[in-house]
Amino acid sequence: MSWSGPQKIPSRKFVCGFCCSSVASIVGYYSDVVQAFIYICPHCEKPSFFHHGCQVPDIIPGNDVRHLPKDIEALYREARNAVSVGAYTASVLACRKLLMSIAVTQGAKTGESFLSYVDHLANAGFVPPNGRGWVDHIRKKGNEANHEIKLMVQADAEELIAFTEMLLKFIYEFPNRVPAPPKT
Repeated sequence: MSWSGPQKIPSRKFVCGFCCSSVASIVGYYSDVVQAFIYICPHCEKPSFFHHGCQVPDIIPGNDVRHLPKDIEALYREARNAVSVGAYTASVLACRKLLMSIAVTQGAKTGESFLSYVDHLANAGFVPPNGRGWVDHIRKKGNEANHEIKLMVQADAEELIAFTEMLLKFIYEFPNRVPAPPKT
């Protein structure tokens, strides 16, 4: 594959898969052999590859969640980043693992069955009203990815990230946004 040196190329507006900024760039590389472009983000200066409508890395789904324990934050970021490179099954498995990790940080015993972690979250009040269904959905889709020979698709991963994000906000972010009561 032959690439031109960094040069002025046709302008392209995109959301950078690295810094999540909405940008437009005219600087990058072009390959006439495969009709592909590499655009340099003017914000973070990292490259994004474009070929036949695909972008690598793609946009990271979900949103940052504040007040997460470091391990939970790292695993949530891993699930989101996996989608940006097309690793949808890996993302779904990371969301499944997040349920277990969240349960343990909220008092569940390690080494229990996966269903017991989900039950712990629900029974201890860490799942919002009417939220048991989507926590079960994360568990079931994660089990499907883990125990069956079936690849997950982008929609599966993005759906589980959305559900996981809401659970993380409910357990970690929202309680920490409430102002501390005044000292008496």
